[in-house]
Amino acid sequence: MIKSEQQTPATAYWTVGPEKGELRREDLPAPGPGEALVRALYSGISKGTELVVHNARVPECVAEQMAAPHQEGSFPSPVKFGYLSVGIVEEGPADWQGKTVFCLHPHQDRYIVPVGSLTAVPENVPARRAVLTGTVETAVNGLWEAGPRLGDRVAVLGAGLVGGMVAKLLGAFPLGRLQLIDVNPAKRAFADALGVEFSHPDDALPDCDIVIHCSASQEGLERSLQLVGDEGDVIEMSWYADRTVTLPLGEDFHARRLSIRASQVGVVARARRHRRTNADRLGLAVSLLSDPGFDVFLTGASAFGELPGVVQRLSEGTLDALCHVIEYPAPEDPSTEATR
Repeated sequence: MIKSEQQTPATAYWTVGPEKGELRREDLPAPGPGEALVRALYSGISKGTELVVHNARVPECVAEQMAAPHQEGSFPSPVKFGYLSVGIVEEGPADWQGKTVFCLHPHQDRYIVPVGSLTAVPENVPARRAVLTGTVETAVNGLWEAGPRLGDRVAVLGAGLVGGMVAKLLGAFPLGRLQLIDVNPAKRAFADALGVEFSHPDDALPDCDIVIHCSASQEGLERSLQLVGDEGDVIEMSWYADRTVTLPLGEDFHARRLSIRASQVGVVARARRHRRTNADRLGLAVSLLSDPGFDVFLTGASAFGELPGVVQRLSEGTLDALCHVIEYPAPEDPSTEATR
């Protein structure tokens, strides 16, 4: 094991109040046995969940379950949150030294984690694209939950990051029909880039075997129940945080024997839980990113020092993004010192 005896300076992004974030400096100890020091190359902003944290909307009843794997602090704030980080192992066990890795870690330029928390990025997956690993993992889990079969008629409602990712993966399945549905007509170009048929909710085809809902809206979930066929499944992949959602569970919901199932990435979907671990799922996710077609999800980039302003612009809606990439300065870059 290669080990430094000196402390390493690091800078991390913290949510310090509703709609307020800042960069904070800390000193890292030398990595211990079985640990690695990672220098971040890129991180991705998981807009849906991270904006819930930014706006102090994590319900108290699920605060413990919503904690990120290497989170510090607690909700609502101050809290160090995030989970899409790619970097290089600078110190640690010899077989990890110099490897490009993905880690479910908050936005931070250097960090120490157990090597068991790291997923090696294959050589045919660019480091920037690898920030999508956590989102692909979410989509994989949703598909394990849904269990699409040969010839199925499937709709994905909500053409955001998760919905688009689900549709991208479903494009490789031998389905009878697949539609990506969104109220925004501009999403048609996104669907075209994914090679998936696009539809407005009013024009979407009914009698689906499976509808995967990703719009995080009450109207989208209502429309999902209308589009799914008798005895069909709606897979709910949206998280509404502290919002209340009402549904028409009278009408024909019972007569048609419809099902709504939640999908959440914190645990492996029940259909594969006895055969796959979280590490297996992450390994599968990063391997799928050898496909350059995933680059369509990377919709902008900013320097690490700009991160507090970027999160606020995403919250205000003045910056549009699927996955916005944060770029970390190289060690020799003089701007490194400005953020420490």
